[in-house]
Amino acid sequence: CSFLPKFSIYIETKYEDNCGDSENIFHSDKILGDHEVSFLDIAFDEIPERYYRSLEDPRFFSSAKTGRGPLREGWRQHTKPIMCSYKLVSVKFEVWGLQTRVEQFVHKVIRDILLIGHRQAFAWVDEWCGMTMEEVRRYEQETQEATNELIGLVAPAISVSEVGQPTATHSAPASAPSTPLSDEAPEFLAPPKTRPRKKSAPETLTLPALRERAGAE
Repeated sequence: CSFLPKFSIYIETKYEDNCGDSENIFHSDKILGDHEVSFLDIAFDEIPERYYRSLEDPRFFSSAKTGRGPLREGWRQHTKPIMCSYKLVSVKFEVWGLQTRVEQFVHKVIRDILLIGHRQAFAWVDEWCGMTMEEVRRYEQETQEATNELIGLVAPAISVSEVGQPTATHSAPASAPSTPLSDEAPEFLAPPKTRPRKKSAPETLTLPALRERAGAE
């Protein structure tokens, strides 16, 4: 991030034909250090309510092309074929006093994004099943363009004001204050008060919808 040079997010991905029982698939020293392993269940893990759509719920979705679904309790142990997407997420926010809280918040947001995205990948299987790689790339481009038209591109605004020098200098505390564990976003990451928060997620774009838009044009 250009105006937060000490903030970085790295996500590595590997896929294997198993139910998530590979250990240290990345062969990385990061796995041996301070880390947390989370198992995401696309069918039964909770997602933010504003992103829920019954048509994208793997517990009710049934694929016409592949015959897969709905997913029942214990599906990871009994479903064949099955593939696991392994993610190694590294977040660094090296700012004194805020590091723990911001890093935990970012990890939670990324977890929700990955969970929602993989639920959609399963529920949209009839749309992408059988596509060539060229068709997939074209679909990605069309989706990106249509999404930008739908929600609009908002340029970030940054205001800079001059602050006078303090009249006296103070020494830094001997140690950093303890940071409470919380999933809530820090105040400086919250949306501006002048812009109301959206109560629902933007409309989801699917391949049939894009084809219908193209035909209308």
